[in-house]
Amino acid sequence: MRSAATVAVVTGQLGVVEAWLDAVDRADSAAAVALCAPDLEVVGPRGTVRSRDVLGPWMARAGFTARPLRWFCGAGGAVVVEQEATWADPATGAELGRAVVASRFLVADGVITHLQRHDVGLPAALAAAGLRRTDEVTARAG
Repeated sequence: MRSAATVAVVTGQLGVVEAWLDAVDRADSAAAVALCAPDLEVVGPRGTVRSRDVLGPWMARAGFTARPLRWFCGAGGAVVVEQEATWADPATGAELGRAVVASRFLVADGVITHLQRHDVGLPAALAAAGLRRTDEVTARAG
C-alpha cells in the first residue's frame, strides 16, 4: 500500500506526462517543450539526443498521436505509458501506421528529463524503468 505522500508524488509525475502527451496530440510543440528539461534525453530508433530542441521538428514531421491504454508509475520519477499510437502524414492527415507501443519517461522537479519509445512493447519499457506490472496505476486522484 502506498503512503499518502507517495500518492501525491505519483499524481504529479503522471500529471506532467499526461500534459506532455496531450500537447503532442494537439501538435503544440511549445507546450511539449516547456514540460521538458533543457537537456532532455531522447532515445529513439535513430539513437540518443540530449536537447528538448529536437521535439518541435520531430512533431512537425512525425504526425504522431497516441491514446494511453495503461499507466505505470514508480519511485524516482519513473513513468511508463502503454499507448495505441498512430502516425499520419502531416500534410494530408492520411494514416501511415498504427501500433501499440510503450513510452518510458523520467520526471524530476516537475519536468521530463528522459523519454524513450519502446516499439517492442510494454515488458521492455517496464524493465528499462525498473517497474513491474504491479506498479500499474488503476485509480487516479481527481
